[in-house]
Amino acid sequence: MKFHRCSQEQAVYRRTFGTDVLLIGVYVDDLIVTGSNLKLIMEFKRGMAKHFEMLDLGKLTYYLGIEVSQSNDGIKIKQEAYAKKILTEAGMINCNPTSVPIDPNVEISKFEDEEDFDATRYRIIVGCLRYLLQTRPDLAFSVGVASRYMQCPKQSHAALIKQILFYLKGTCSYGITYTRGENMLVGYSDSSHNINPDDGRSTTGHVFYFGSSPFTWCSQKQSTVALSSCEAEYMAASAAACQAVWLKELIGELFDKKIQAAVLSVDNTSAIALARNPVFHGRSKHIKSRFHYIRECVDREDIVVEHVSGIDQKADILTKVLGKIKFKEMTEKLGVKDLSDTSSKFQG
Repeated sequence: MKFHRCSQEQAVYRRTFGTDVLLIGVYVDDLIVTGSNLKLIMEFKRGMAKHFEMLDLGKLTYYLGIEVSQSNDGIKIKQEAYAKKILTEAGMINCNPTSVPIDPNVEISKFEDEEDFDATRYRIIVGCLRYLLQTRPDLAFSVGVASRYMQCPKQSHAALIKQILFYLKGTCSYGITYTRGENMLVGYSDSSHNINPDDGRSTTGHVFYFGSSPFTWCSQKQSTVALSSCEAEYMAASAAACQAVWLKELIGELFDKKIQAAVLSVDNTSAIALARNPVFHGRSKHIKSRFHYIRECVDREDIVVEHVSGIDQKADILTKVLGKIKFKEMTEKLGVKDLSDTSSKFQG
């Protein structure tokens, strides 16, 4: 039986051997090999070595700037060496750390009357920080805000970048731990209504868990202005529903089994009622039709929308500026932890 390219993710190839499965992740000329049977993995490596000149690096420990530590307790991923490289290149490796990436007392806007900052330097730093988000969802909102001003950065935006780097200095070793457990797809969707001082748009945030740790997340400014917090939450939930359906199909294809409906947790009861109600009434008739996709997902039972209290809303940190105590609390709830006990061997 030949390998089949995953229809939901073109860089992943899959092959089944009875109840066992072999998965290959491809990036240019690098391969990540995993599966349910070690014997199949070794046979695949030997077969590839006969036809191609290859270097077997053994168990995955470092890939595209991501440090991986595998043990019986689980798999830990972080980008400590890459974070230190960012600080070094920015000339801030010896800066003093702070406890939050955005000062809650500072408002960020275009500041058109301020002096310009070096746009090239600004874009380089922001680009590096965006790649760091592969393992750092706690930075998603702050880096997202900084990304909005790459066209014409001002001195205040440079100050924001410095604040993010101050926070990074004290959290270089932060990362995520994945452990074996109940493999249920659960997502959290949230939004902040009308917080952008430039155009009044809200921010969408969602994070998905397959087990107890996050594996995909998003913090993004909404494309249209929401007229109420209910509408902003509804638009955010619709975006999360799109991600949930894709993840459900991807996981089902990888493991060759039907995945139960994804649970989407929302902390706005009005938005939940709107998602469950198929009738277009006065509260929703002005909303663009594409945002009503969540209704189809609920009707098809692809997702189940549930209410979660604001205290337990894990996507809250992806949508707004939080104070020091709240930010630390939400970072822990999100699943980002200090992995400094895992030695960092990579400096490039």
